[in-house]
Amino acid sequence: MPHERDFLSITDMSPDETRWLLQRAMELKAASPGSAKPLAGKRVALLFEKPSLRTRVSFQIGIAELGGYSLYMSPDEVGLGRREPVSDVARVLSGYVDAVVARVNSHESLVGLAEYGSVPVINALSDVEHPCQTMADLLTIAETHGSTDGINLAYIGDGNNVARSLCLGAPAVGMNFAIAAPHGYQLEESVFDAASARGVRADDGPRPTVHPLVRPEDAVKDANVVYTDVWTSMGDEAETEQRLVAFQGYTVDDALMRKAAPGACFMHDMPAHYGEEVPPGMLEHPQSVAYQQAHNRLHAQKAVLEFLLS
Repeated sequence: MPHERDFLSITDMSPDETRWLLQRAMELKAASPGSAKPLAGKRVALLFEKPSLRTRVSFQIGIAELGGYSLYMSPDEVGLGRREPVSDVARVLSGYVDAVVARVNSHESLVGLAEYGSVPVINALSDVEHPCQTMADLLTIAETHGSTDGINLAYIGDGNNVARSLCLGAPAVGMNFAIAAPHGYQLEESVFDAASARGVRADDGPRPTVHPLVRPEDAVKDANVVYTDVWTSMGDEAETEQRLVAFQGYTVDDALMRKAAPGACFMHDMPAHYGEEVPPGMLEHPQSVAYQQAHNRLHAQKAVLEFLLS
Protein backbone atom coordinates (compact mmCIF):
# COMPACT_ATOMS: atom_id res chain seq x y z
CA MET A 1 0.00 0.00 0.00
CA PRO A 2 1.52 3.39 -0.93
CA HIS A 3 2.31 5.65 1.98
CA GLU A 4 0.15 8.74 2.39
CA ARG A 5 1.26 12.22 3.44
CA ASP A 6 1.82 12.96 7.12
CA PHE A 7 1.54 16.16 9.14
CA LEU A 8 4.27 15.77 11.75
CA SER A 9 5.71 19.26 11.32
CA ILE A 10 4.33 22.57 10.11
CA THR A 11 7.03 22.28 7.43
CA ASP A 12 5.21 19.26 5.95
CA MET A 13 2.96 21.84 4.30
CA SER A 14 4.49 24.16 1.72
CA PRO A 15 3.86 27.91 2.03
CA ASP A 16 1.27 27.71 -0.77
CA GLU A 17 -0.45 24.74 0.90
CA THR A 18 -0.47 26.55 4.23
CA ARG A 19 -2.22 29.56 2.71
CA TRP A 20 -4.70 27.28 0.96
CA LEU A 21 -5.45 25.49 4.23
CA LEU A 22 -6.11 28.80 6.00
CA GLN A 23 -8.55 29.83 3.27
CA ARG A 24 -10.23 26.44 3.40
CA ALA A 25 -10.50 26.64 7.19
CA MET A 26 -12.30 29.98 6.83
CA GLU A 27 -14.72 28.40 4.35
CA LEU A 28 -15.39 25.46 6.66
CA LYS A 29 -15.93 27.83 9.58
CA ALA A 30 -18.48 29.83 7.59
CA ALA A 31 -20.35 26.72 6.40
CA SER A 32 -23.02 24.94 8.38
CA PRO A 33 -21.49 22.12 10.47
CA GLY A 34 -21.91 18.81 8.70
CA SER A 35 -22.93 20.39 5.39
CA ALA A 36 -20.13 18.51 3.62
CA LYS A 37 -18.98 14.96 4.36
CA PRO A 38 -15.52 14.55 2.78
CA LEU A 39 -14.59 12.01 5.48
CA ALA A 40 -17.68 9.85 4.98
CA GLY A 41 -16.72 6.28 5.81
CA LYS A 42 -13.28 7.30 7.10
CA ARG A 43 -12.01 5.98 10.45
CA VAL A 44 -9.54 7.99 12.53
CA ALA A 45 -7.64 6.75 15.59
CA LEU A 46 -6.94 9.31 18.32
CA LEU A 47 -3.86 8.01 20.13
CA PHE A 48 -3.13 10.20 23.17
CA GLU A 49 -0.27 9.82 25.65
CA LYS A 50 -0.92 13.23 27.28
CA PRO A 51 -3.99 14.96 28.74
CA SER A 52 -6.02 17.14 26.40
CA LEU A 53 -9.06 19.41 26.30
CA ARG A 54 -8.96 21.51 23.11
CA THR A 55 -7.09 18.98 20.98
CA ARG A 56 -9.22 15.95 21.76
CA VAL A 57 -12.59 17.72 21.63
CA SER A 58 -11.82 19.66 18.45
CA PHE A 59 -10.57 16.56 16.63
CA GLN A 60 -13.46 14.36 17.70
CA ILE A 61 -16.08 16.95 16.78
CA GLY A 62 -14.30 17.91 13.56
CA ILE A 63 -14.07 14.30 12.37
CA ALA A 64 -17.76 13.79 13.10
CA GLU A 65 -18.77 17.00 11.30
CA LEU A 66 -16.81 15.86 8.25
CA GLY A 67 -18.68 12.56 8.27
CA GLY A 68 -15.96 10.37 9.76
CA TYR A 69 -15.70 8.19 12.85
CA SER A 70 -13.08 8.53 15.59
CA LEU A 71 -11.81 6.09 18.19
CA TYR A 72 -10.03 7.48 21.27
CA MET A 73 -7.21 5.45 22.82
CA SER A 74 -5.70 6.43 26.15
CA PRO A 75 -2.08 5.83 27.25
CA ASP A 76 -3.00 2.81 29.35
CA GLU A 77 -4.85 1.13 26.50
CA VAL A 78 -1.92 1.16 24.09
CA GLY A 79 1.29 1.67 26.08
CA LEU A 80 3.04 3.06 23.01
CA GLY A 81 6.60 1.75 23.02
CA ARG A 82 6.08 -0.02 26.36
CA ARG A 83 3.32 -2.59 25.99
CA GLU A 84 3.99 -2.85 22.27
CA PRO A 85 6.67 -1.45 19.96
CA VAL A 86 5.67 1.62 17.98
CA SER A 87 6.29 -0.33 14.77
CA ASP A 88 3.72 -2.98 15.72
CA VAL A 89 1.14 -0.39 16.76
CA ALA A 90 1.61 1.44 13.47
CA ARG A 91 1.21 -1.67 11.34
CA VAL A 92 -1.84 -2.90 13.24
CA LEU A 93 -3.64 0.46 13.24
CA SER A 94 -2.99 0.84 9.49
CA GLY A 95 -5.20 -2.19 8.92
CA TYR A 96 -8.08 -0.73 10.93
CA VAL A 97 -8.15 3.03 10.33
CA ASP A 98 -7.60 5.61 7.61
CA ALA A 99 -5.51 8.01 9.72
CA VAL A 100 -3.85 8.33 13.12
CA VAL A 101 -3.95 11.51 15.18
CA ALA A 102 -1.29 11.16 17.87
CA ARG A 103 -0.43 13.24 20.94
CA VAL A 104 2.84 11.81 22.20
CA ASN A 105 5.56 12.25 24.79
CA SER A 106 8.37 11.80 22.27
CA HIS A 107 8.42 13.05 18.69
CA GLU A 108 10.27 9.86 17.78
CA SER A 109 7.05 7.95 18.43
CA LEU A 110 5.36 10.02 15.72
CA VAL A 111 8.22 9.37 13.34
CA GLY A 112 7.88 5.64 14.03
CA LEU A 113 4.12 5.66 13.49
CA ALA A 114 4.64 7.38 10.15
CA GLU A 115 7.55 5.18 9.11
CA TYR A 116 5.95 1.81 9.86
CA GLY A 117 2.32 2.68 9.15
CA SER A 118 0.67 3.20 5.78
CA VAL A 119 -1.94 5.83 6.70
CA PRO A 120 -1.50 9.57 7.36
CA VAL A 121 -0.22 10.49 10.82
CA ILE A 122 -1.12 13.89 12.28
CA ASN A 123 0.87 15.46 15.10
CA ALA A 124 -1.58 16.49 17.80
CA LEU A 125 1.38 17.61 19.97
CA SER A 126 4.84 16.27 20.58
CA ASP A 127 7.83 17.54 22.52
CA VAL A 128 9.22 19.01 19.28
CA GLU A 129 6.24 20.65 17.53
CA HIS A 130 2.54 21.48 17.76
CA PRO A 131 1.61 22.16 14.10
CA CYS A 132 -2.16 21.93 14.53
CA GLN A 133 -1.99 24.68 17.14
CA THR A 134 -0.01 26.84 14.73
CA MET A 135 -2.60 26.36 11.98
CA ALA A 136 -5.28 27.62 14.36
CA ASP A 137 -3.03 30.51 15.41
CA LEU A 138 -2.41 31.60 11.82
CA LEU A 139 -6.12 31.35 11.09
CA THR A 140 -6.88 33.58 14.09
CA ILE A 141 -4.30 36.16 13.03
CA ALA A 142 -5.66 36.21 9.47
CA GLU A 143 -9.17 36.78 10.83
CA THR A 144 -8.11 39.43 13.32
CA HIS A 145 -5.85 41.47 11.03
CA GLY A 146 -7.36 40.68 7.63
CA SER A 147 -4.12 39.16 6.38
CA THR A 148 -0.94 37.51 7.61
CA ASP A 149 1.43 39.33 5.23
CA GLY A 150 3.59 41.91 6.98
CA ILE A 151 2.25 41.07 10.45
CA ASN A 152 4.79 41.23 13.29
CA LEU A 153 4.42 38.36 15.77
CA ALA A 154 6.21 38.58 19.13
CA TYR A 155 6.46 35.39 21.17
CA ILE A 156 7.38 35.85 24.82
CA GLY A 157 8.68 32.89 26.80
CA ASP A 158 10.07 29.40 26.45
CA GLY A 159 11.38 28.18 23.11
CA ASN A 160 9.16 25.11 23.30
CA ASN A 161 7.17 23.03 20.80
CA VAL A 162 4.57 25.77 20.29
CA ALA A 163 7.23 28.42 19.70
CA ARG A 164 9.09 26.13 17.28
CA SER A 165 6.04 25.50 15.09
CA LEU A 166 5.12 29.19 15.14
CA CYS A 167 8.63 30.21 14.15
CA LEU A 168 8.59 27.77 11.23
CA GLY A 169 5.01 28.57 10.20
CA ALA A 170 4.75 32.35 10.47
CA PRO A 171 7.31 33.32 7.77
CA ALA A 172 5.70 30.87 5.32
CA VAL A 173 2.60 33.09 5.31
CA GLY A 174 4.47 36.40 5.20
CA MET A 175 4.79 37.15 8.92
CA ASN A 176 7.80 38.48 10.80
CA PHE A 177 8.62 36.48 13.93
CA ALA A 178 10.52 37.52 17.06
CA ILE A 179 10.95 35.50 20.23
CA ALA A 180 12.12 36.87 23.57
CA ALA A 181 13.46 34.07 25.77
CA PRO A 182 16.02 33.90 28.58
CA HIS A 183 19.47 32.56 27.79
CA GLY A 184 19.30 28.77 27.74
CA TYR A 185 15.63 28.67 26.71
CA GLN A 186 15.91 30.01 23.16
CA LEU A 187 15.06 28.05 20.01
CA GLU A 188 17.86 26.30 18.15
CA GLU A 189 19.75 28.23 15.48
CA SER A 190 18.75 25.58 12.93
CA VAL A 191 15.08 26.47 13.52
CA PHE A 192 15.73 30.14 12.72
CA ASP A 193 17.64 29.15 9.58
CA ALA A 194 14.81 26.89 8.40
CA ALA A 195 12.20 29.54 9.22
CA SER A 196 14.05 32.21 7.25
CA ALA A 197 14.34 29.88 4.25
CA ARG A 198 10.56 29.36 4.28
CA GLY A 199 9.79 33.07 4.31
CA VAL A 200 7.39 34.15 1.56
CA ARG A 201 5.30 37.30 1.24
CA ALA A 202 2.33 37.24 -1.13
CA ASP A 203 2.51 40.96 -1.86
CA ASP A 204 6.12 40.68 -3.14
CA GLY A 205 7.28 42.81 -0.23
CA PRO A 206 10.51 42.18 1.69
CA ARG A 207 11.13 38.65 2.91
CA PRO A 208 9.84 37.98 6.43
CA THR A 209 12.36 38.32 9.24
CA VAL A 210 13.06 36.05 12.20
CA HIS A 211 14.73 37.44 15.34
CA PRO A 212 15.92 35.70 18.52
CA LEU A 213 15.85 38.25 21.35
CA VAL A 214 16.14 38.31 25.12
CA ARG A 215 14.13 41.31 26.35
CA PRO A 216 10.33 41.12 26.03
CA GLU A 217 10.22 44.90 25.50
CA ASP A 218 12.39 44.56 22.41
CA ALA A 219 10.23 41.79 20.95
CA VAL A 220 6.88 43.56 21.37
CA LYS A 221 8.02 46.84 19.82
CA ASP A 222 5.81 47.29 16.70
CA ALA A 223 4.25 43.86 17.31
CA ASN A 224 0.75 43.27 15.91
CA VAL A 225 0.48 39.99 17.81
CA VAL A 226 1.83 39.24 21.29
CA TYR A 227 1.86 35.53 22.07
CA THR A 228 2.87 33.60 25.16
CA ASP A 229 2.74 30.07 26.53
CA VAL A 230 3.43 28.37 29.86
CA TRP A 231 6.92 28.56 31.25
CA THR A 232 6.88 24.86 32.17
CA SER A 233 5.42 22.53 29.55
CA MET A 234 4.13 19.00 30.14
CA GLY A 235 7.17 16.80 30.69
CA ASP A 236 9.31 19.61 32.14
CA GLU A 237 7.72 19.61 35.61
CA ALA A 238 11.03 18.66 37.27
CA GLU A 239 12.41 22.05 36.13
CA THR A 240 9.51 24.09 37.49
CA GLU A 241 11.41 25.89 40.25
CA GLN A 242 14.38 26.89 38.10
CA ARG A 243 12.07 28.02 35.31
CA LEU A 244 10.08 30.22 37.70
CA VAL A 245 13.34 32.01 38.45
CA ALA A 246 14.62 32.13 34.86
CA PHE A 247 11.38 33.58 33.47
CA GLN A 248 10.89 36.38 35.97
CA GLY A 249 10.16 39.50 33.90
CA TYR A 250 8.56 37.50 31.06
CA THR A 251 4.95 37.88 32.19
CA VAL A 252 2.68 39.27 29.48
CA ASP A 253 0.37 41.80 31.11
CA ASP A 254 -1.42 45.02 30.27
CA ALA A 255 1.78 47.03 30.75
CA LEU A 256 3.65 44.94 28.16
CA MET A 257 0.71 45.06 25.74
CA ARG A 258 0.82 48.87 25.85
CA LYS A 259 4.35 48.68 24.38
CA ALA A 260 3.11 46.77 21.32
CA ALA A 261 1.65 48.32 18.16
CA PRO A 262 -1.79 49.97 18.39
CA GLY A 263 -4.50 47.36 17.91
CA ALA A 264 -2.19 44.46 18.75
CA CYS A 265 -3.93 41.26 19.78
CA PHE A 266 -2.91 38.96 22.62
CA MET A 267 -2.73 35.19 22.11
CA HIS A 268 -2.24 32.18 24.38
CA ASP A 269 -2.64 28.55 23.32
CA MET A 270 -3.92 27.47 26.77
CA PRO A 271 -4.02 26.11 29.39
CA ALA A 272 -2.66 29.16 31.19
CA HIS A 273 -0.65 29.18 34.41
CA TYR A 274 -2.10 32.30 36.00
CA GLY A 275 0.41 34.23 38.07
CA GLU A 276 3.28 33.09 35.86
CA GLU A 277 3.27 33.89 32.11
CA VAL A 278 0.03 35.87 32.50
CA PRO A 279 -1.76 37.54 35.41
CA PRO A 280 -5.26 36.37 36.37
CA GLY A 281 -7.85 37.64 33.89
CA MET A 282 -5.39 38.21 31.03
CA LEU A 283 -7.27 35.89 28.69
CA GLU A 284 -10.29 38.20 29.10
CA HIS A 285 -8.18 41.30 28.31
CA PRO A 286 -9.84 43.58 25.70
CA GLN A 287 -7.05 42.75 23.26
CA SER A 288 -7.16 38.99 23.88
CA VAL A 289 -8.30 36.61 21.15
CA ALA A 290 -7.36 33.51 23.16
CA TYR A 291 -10.83 31.96 23.12
CA GLN A 292 -11.29 32.63 19.40
CA GLN A 293 -7.87 31.02 18.96
CA ALA A 294 -8.99 27.95 20.95
CA HIS A 295 -12.22 27.62 18.95
CA ASN A 296 -10.28 27.86 15.69
CA ARG A 297 -8.56 24.57 16.48
CA LEU A 298 -11.75 22.92 15.21
CA HIS A 299 -11.81 24.67 11.84
CA ALA A 300 -8.07 24.51 11.13
CA GLN A 301 -7.93 20.82 11.93
CA LYS A 302 -10.96 20.09 9.77
CA ALA A 303 -9.10 21.68 6.85
CA VAL A 304 -6.03 19.51 7.57
CA LEU A 305 -8.11 16.34 7.86
CA GLU A 306 -9.94 17.07 4.62
CA PHE A 307 -6.64 17.83 2.84
CA LEU A 308 -5.00 14.59 3.93
CA LEU A 309 -7.96 12.22 3.68
CA SER A 310 -10.18 13.32 0.81
